[in-house]
Amino acid sequence: MTLLQLVEPGQTPDPHAVKRGIVIGIDLGTTHAVAAYVRDGKPHVLTFEGENPLIPSTLSVTEGGFKVGEVEGEILASTKRLMGRENGLRLPLGSHRLTPVEVASHILFHVKQEVEQILATSLEAAVITVPAYFDEAARIATKQAAALAGIKVLRLMNEPTAAALAYGLETGVEGIYAIYDFGGGTFDISLLKLKDGVFQVLATGGDLNLGGDDIDHALLSQLQLSDVREARALKERLSEEASVGGVTREDLETLAAPFVKKTLKISQEVLRESGLSLKEINGVVLVGGMTRMPLVKAEVANFFGIAPLSDIDPDQAVALGAAMGAHGLIHGSDTLLLDVTPLSLGLETMGGLVEKIIPRNTPLPALASQDFTTYEDGQGGMVIHVVQGEREFVADCLSLSRFELKGLPNLPAGAARVRIDFSVDVEGLLTVSAFEKTTGLSQHIEVKPSHGLDEETLSHLLLLSQKFGKEDIKNRLKAEESLNTRLNPFLKK
Repeated sequence: MTLLQLVEPGQTPDPHAVKRGIVIGIDLGTTHAVAAYVRDGKPHVLTFEGENPLIPSTLSVTEGGFKVGEVEGEILASTKRLMGRENGLRLPLGSHRLTPVEVASHILFHVKQEVEQILATSLEAAVITVPAYFDEAARIATKQAAALAGIKVLRLMNEPTAAALAYGLETGVEGIYAIYDFGGGTFDISLLKLKDGVFQVLATGGDLNLGGDDIDHALLSQLQLSDVREARALKERLSEEASVGGVTREDLETLAAPFVKKTLKISQEVLRESGLSLKEINGVVLVGGMTRMPLVKAEVANFFGIAPLSDIDPDQAVALGAAMGAHGLIHGSDTLLLDVTPLSLGLETMGGLVEKIIPRNTPLPALASQDFTTYEDGQGGMVIHVVQGEREFVADCLSLSRFELKGLPNLPAGAARVRIDFSVDVEGLLTVSAFEKTTGLSQHIEVKPSHGLDEETLSHLLLLSQKFGKEDIKNRLKAEESLNTRLNPFLKK
């Protein structure tokens, strides 16, 4: 097989060489974790106690230490939504106070132990999946959790991309497909073009605060149940049965309908951004446990005008694709994955304006450069402020990182030339470099923010950019005109 592998600058053509043991794919989900591996060229999901492939993403503590997978008693659950939001956040569990990264590391370590016991070999490395809408901080937190668990990460792969990889390799389909991923804690929608072994992500969208957990809490509140676990069990039974204990499927669907409609609204916006029409979509792949609900299947079919594809278990598709990705990185693959950036990346310029360097939905890996100059005579330094978002002003975007390029030559305003390079790797992680051309002075930083987006901020960033887009452009033009008026006398010296 021909190896098609994206190699990062400065790496060798085989940066993921593994001498022994096995490589796997891990779907580290909000409600469950799933692991898969490739045997005889085909991906297989690992089953654990009771032949169940799903490990509850919960953590409890006993006299013998921490325990993963319990669903009763005092537990920590659905902590994936908190990844990257450390800022001193500690979650109470018995006498312990744990960060979301530490919780995830315990779950990953449990997966590692189970895999090694079942396959009777050591786990050398894994591809771990993340929501397409995970920001820089959440992606870095995921890698930190894996490191604490003793797992080498071959690559972080977006969940919808992994699902498409599993489906495409399993059935050999080609065309433009929508990957509708409605899980326990997050919703993602991605449009992918599959052709000749190339999986190109055309556009992606989602909401980190939209998932089955929200329907569980709505049920809990409406029916005044004992706890959210009872609500989740009722929801799952009503997806299979017409009535349970006097509660009907129609009751459930009435509560779930606003959440499902929100997913379709996001899907409509992603279609609009991609420039595609519904007629150009060849198929829809369902991923995530929520897509088992009859209402979800019916609404998705009605929206896209075609029956969703359900050849692969929606709870297993992501792990299966991740396993294929891991196998391909080590042993070679005829498949090329081209993912995209979920949000634009840029710099603050004078007047608090944002200069977008890498736009939203740019294929990964991405490298972009732009030249900047000084605005004062003899300016000895330049602060590089990296931001993420779709708005035109820094105040309306998310600050990722700052660093300073010092020692600029003593030149008139506008004479110095500083090149800024943005490099985003295949995992969506960003490196920013600054280079002053006359002196060769340089500085670079790997963006490792100390905080991440909260559960609602990411979707709000896009909604606000759509709502205030025209107004932002109008205000930007005014600001640029004002800046030009102020700077022209200096630049003409």
